[in-house]
Amino acid sequence: MSMRSSIHRSNSVKKTLVPEISGPACDVTCIHPEAVAEARAVSIDRATATELSQIFQVMADPTRLRIISLLAGRELCVCDLASALEMTQSAVSHQLRVMRITKLVKCRREGRVAWYSLDDDHVEKLFLQGVSHIGHVTGGEMETAGDIDPE
Repeated sequence: MSMRSSIHRSNSVKKTLVPEISGPACDVTCIHPEAVAEARAVSIDRATATELSQIFQVMADPTRLRIISLLAGRELCVCDLASALEMTQSAVSHQLRVMRITKLVKCRREGRVAWYSLDDDHVEKLFLQGVSHIGHVTGGEMETAGDIDPE
């Protein structure tokens, strides 16, 4: 195979892996002032959008989502989490620290044991809504965190 055909072949593979994203768009510019005013009235402000974005960034990590699934409806210590995730306590503690900063989880110390739980029911609801959405778009049905395969 020549160098040129090798390069051409690798380029065609890349194109098939990354589909072009295009969608319907307006063919003309036409602003609807009432619709814009209504949309602005219900839109979140920049500060709220920034905070929400930070929460979603933290939740965008698969390991952190697995931690949330384990903590949904129960409290676990770091040792239990590390064992369930088949990770080191140090690695789990690092993830939990990031999650504590964004108030996704909270910690309760009992002697030398650190017990973790979800910060409030909103975190679990947000997680379960995401799982429900996945079930909706894939045609499956997932109702509770206990039914979720963490892999």
